[in-house]
Amino acid sequence: MKRISILFVCMGNICRSPLAEGIFLHLVGRQHGIEGFDVDSAGTGGWHEGEPPDRRSIAVARGHGLDISNQRARKIRRDDFDRFDVIVAMDRNNLAELTKTAPPGARERIHLFSSLAQGTIEDVPDPYYGDMDAFEAVYSMLFAGCSRLAEGIGKTWPSFSGNTSSVK
Repeated sequence: MKRISILFVCMGNICRSPLAEGIFLHLVGRQHGIEGFDVDSAGTGGWHEGEPPDRRSIAVARGHGLDISNQRARKIRRDDFDRFDVIVAMDRNNLAELTKTAPPGARERIHLFSSLAQGTIEDVPDPYYGDMDAFEAVYSMLFAGCSRLAEGIGKTWPSFSGNTSSVK
């Protein structure tokens, strides 16, 4: 069986995308066994490269039984566009940045998180300047979306069915 690879992307790779990575890994490990997946996260910017996730993301994850403290922020690299089956942007700004920098053959594998996971065009809000409630709200949104993604692996994912997101 081919390993399914997914990359979650936000701006700095310290708030939303590390949470999405941790949630998704937990869900697919529980439902499918983690050995069939290559899951990672990155940022469109490199300001926090090498740093752990934001302490509030770590705390929210820990409150839900997940440990994301060993993750380290990194900026998306050109080879990521070849390596990952699905690249998931947390908001439309990151989607636009990814689409702009991606080689032509990779653009169809880039999707807005909410479009792929929920059929909407809603951005996952950046909680960085918010309080713990903002991080909790983002966790809930990511958990709901990642649950749908994990349930639909190999069935309804655009990169596997040949469909593409209408949000670009």
